[in-house]
Amino acid sequence: MAEIKFEDKLKRLQEIVSTLENGEAALDKSIEIYEEGLKLSKELNEILSKYDEKISKINSGADNEQ
Repeated sequence: MAEIKFEDKLKRLQEIVSTLENGEAALDKSIEIYEEGLKLSKELNEILSKYDEKISKINSGADNEQ
């Protein structure tokens, strides 16, 4: 199964937030998509943390070269 891109996960999370804010879904569906949103939020934070570490390593390497 192919990995879902960061941008696609973020777009889906934004859709979930919009749906919940607008009260567009029934209670059962709201709970279901809320859980999906929490999972996506965690995944997105993990991805961002990895990129943050990578950028820090790049920057510290660049600092050493100067």
